[in-house]
Amino acid sequence: RGSVSMLSLVVSSSLALSLPRRAVLSTAFGTALAIRPASATGDLIVGGSPIKGDESIMAPKAHGTSAAPVQGNLRWNVDVENADRITNYNRRFAEFGGYWKQTDFLKEVSRTEPTTYYDSVTGKPLFRAPIGRSMDEFLAESNLHGWPSFRDQEVVWENTRVLKDGETVSVTGTHLGHNLPDRAGNRYCINLVSIAGRPGGAPQ
Repeated sequence: RGSVSMLSLVVSSSLALSLPRRAVLSTAFGTALAIRPASATGDLIVGGSPIKGDESIMAPKAHGTSAAPVQGNLRWNVDVENADRITNYNRRFAEFGGYWKQTDFLKEVSRTEPTTYYDSVTGKPLFRAPIGRSMDEFLAESNLHGWPSFRDQEVVWENTRVLKDGETVSVTGTHLGHNLPDRAGNRYCINLVSIAGRPGGAPQ
């Protein structure tokens, strides 16, 4: 992702998946800078030190690596079929670069207040952004790399884990993306289809 070479796999006539090179992921925690302290927004605690997870999180369940399919009414008009494929039946591939700009995200997202991003299966909060930067900076970084890009201070670690190889997942087994650190620290390159859920879940 970003400057990383990608290998595309067409999964439908309208959406392609891309494969990041694993060599980059081996440095998932090696270049991170000092971690910002966690902040609280109501009952939601965001930020703090990254929490590593193990492979057991992604063990097979009733629906791929999750207990259930993605919600049927995901936000921003994202493709539900491909969201389910990427989120629940996938460990390596991603929505194609720039896909997030082809949804209703840019039309609907707040430019003045941080937005909370929810798991597309469970509706649990996973990220809240922007924090510690402006919305213009968040959008510029996401545009540069091709996927919504979050920093440590924007992660809800209660519900999010990073595996040894940098794969970023929810605690319930949804694939979210990968950690691709840069000079500024950890950068979580995340599929919009994986974080387009509605809070608290929704009928399938």
